[in-house]
Amino acid sequence: MSKLLKEFKEFAVKGNAVDMAVGVIIGGAFGKIVTSIVNDIIMPPIGWLIGGVKFTDLKCELPSVDLGLEKLEPVTINYGSFIQTVFDFAIIAFCVFLLVKGINKLAKKKEKEKPAPAPAPPAPSAEEKLLAEIRDLLKNKQ
Repeated sequence: MSKLLKEFKEFAVKGNAVDMAVGVIIGGAFGKIVTSIVNDIIMPPIGWLIGGVKFTDLKCELPSVDLGLEKLEPVTINYGSFIQTVFDFAIIAFCVFLLVKGINKLAKKKEKEKPAPAPAPPAPSAEEKLLAEIRDLLKNKQ
């Protein structure tokens, strides 16, 4: 599992334009589906487990302000909607990561299929160099 998290971190930090373009396209295409999965499938059981709470209804209401002539309506901080948005983001990011990981795996497989270039012959040893010099000297004497 840590290898998967390490690969996800490398993907998120890499900044490759192609990876980012794929992320934007896939994120846009599956955004509504993921939102529906989170809102309609994942969050209701979690809300049920914590006492029948609907996450979109979770909010913190700040007290209303009375300015004398008019009374301002109370302001709410809707942290339940934020929680659902975080779930949406995490699922979309993980799906894009898996897609890019699959594409990279295919690219590596393609690279392996290419024949490897022949390795360069090893450099002659000191003994071989000395023997070549002696041969050349003997050729020059004749």
